[in-house]
Amino acid sequence: MNAPGDAWIRRMTENDLEAVAEMEACCFSEPWSYGLLEAGIHSPYDVYYVFEQEGRILGYCNLRVLAGEGEVQRIAVWPSFRRRGVGKRLMDAMMNFAFGNQVSVLSLEVRESNEAARRLYERYGFVAEAVRKQYYHNPAEDAVIMWRRG
Repeated sequence: MNAPGDAWIRRMTENDLEAVAEMEACCFSEPWSYGLLEAGIHSPYDVYYVFEQEGRILGYCNLRVLAGEGEVQRIAVWPSFRRRGVGKRLMDAMMNFAFGNQVSVLSLEVRESNEAARRLYERYGFVAEAVRKQYYHNPAEDAVIMWRRG
């Protein structure tokens, strides 16, 4: 999964946990802890990828697969590196993993106001199907539930 400019997508390792936990704190109002991230990379149900360029982690993602269905649980990119294709590359990695493992149904939830993320997900065939009222906190906001079926 190499890209020009010494950048690539690879599976996340324990060596990445500190950088990813720092990104979590920057990108999310309710960040996952170092311990949760560490447990996740050892989970048989989760796959974590990082986007690394010139030795720096610029983004990461997590896909959980249970009973043949996938859930995009996290995707984060450092704010100064957004709109440069990092999120797309991370989505490509998750989608390739899903397709390679016979996962044809995928879901995710996203803040209603996060239009950039919603557009990204729509490009991958996700469709808004439901809303969870006041799902997010800090600030309070509805979650849009999106699915990609088949």
